[in-house]
Amino acid sequence: MDLRESISNQTHVSLSLAKHIISTKTQDCNFVFSPLSIQVLLALIASGSKGPTQDQLLSFLKSTSTHDLNSLSSQLVNGVFADGGPSGGPRISFANAVWVDQSLHFKPSFKEIVDDVYKAASDRVDFQNKPDEVTNEVNAWVRKETNGLIREILPSGSVDGTTRLILANALYFKGAWLKKFDESNTREHEFHLVNGSSIQVPFMTRKKKQYISAFDGFKVLRLPYKQGGDDKRRFSMYFFLPDAKDGLPAFVDKVSSEPGFLENHLPRSKVRVGVFRIPKFKISFGFEASQSLKQLGLVLPFSGEGLTEMVDSPVSRNLCVSSIFHKSFIEVNEEGTEAAAATAAKVVLMSYKHYDRLDFVADHPFLFLIREDMSGAVQFIGTLLNPLDS
Repeated sequence: MDLRESISNQTHVSLSLAKHIISTKTQDCNFVFSPLSIQVLLALIASGSKGPTQDQLLSFLKSTSTHDLNSLSSQLVNGVFADGGPSGGPRISFANAVWVDQSLHFKPSFKEIVDDVYKAASDRVDFQNKPDEVTNEVNAWVRKETNGLIREILPSGSVDGTTRLILANALYFKGAWLKKFDESNTREHEFHLVNGSSIQVPFMTRKKKQYISAFDGFKVLRLPYKQGGDDKRRFSMYFFLPDAKDGLPAFVDKVSSEPGFLENHLPRSKVRVGVFRIPKFKISFGFEASQSLKQLGLVLPFSGEGLTEMVDSPVSRNLCVSSIFHKSFIEVNEEGTEAAAATAAKVVLMSYKHYDRLDFVADHPFLFLIREDMSGAVQFIGTLLNPLDS
């Protein structure tokens, strides 16, 4: 399976998960998460499992083998999400880490995957006697890898004497717009909320041509980020704006139910713009993901069966994932975007509409995402309901 096909499958998983989170947790608040951060951890857990548990993980992640999952993760770690800062592109950090109880040893095969595929830092720690110290160590690692944007991934008391492993992923992204917005043109305008009221919020604007396409019921805007000198990667932020002010829920249903929807509805060329306004916003969001994953059919990793390939000990027969904590942060302003995320697991032909000039006024709830366009890898997905609610 090639990289784009693998990533296309992962994107479908991402949108299904996003739909579930939005419908159960975020109907009245802003939301952002990194599906890749969660999926990389699930792929690592799959490598440490066997039997029905591994089969279920592979099915959930739409993969045929752990080899394919590990190959995808390796290409993400070493290529797609390599740091572009030194060459003038986006600053990126995509890091993994594993903590294992000092009484246990990794199975050599799992240790090789941890080291060589996921490039994960690993440490043996004393969960049984020093759980608070381990919690602080994990949180400090996340703070460092997300440049301080995620201060804490593990809540107080979440690690105790029964913990045997912690697997974590941290993602940091800071990209400057290819064409920055002039801050002196930022003005307050009306933004319509889901409850029918409206508020005044700061909107960015510019008069130059933009990557915008209009489809039946919605418009899509692409804002590209500045890239490095010889870097072939293309990072962009996309805004999916329903025509109806209350159209976001129906749009999310549509996006998540049609495989290939994103790839078939992206702007490919610039058009002249009429009225063009994008709100500034900042979002911080966290949730515990295990319940959402269970409700989507991923139950066996949480059952105490099948996670037998991580450590070389009889206790492996009783290991299960108890929690998956995830936090994300994003800020969008005139300069560009800064975003971070961390996850810790406690073990058809399209119908274009052609216009001479297009308006794009994001003055009501919309879906957004950050994507690497050459591979199609989606780093962040979110919805904005209120630009003043961080």
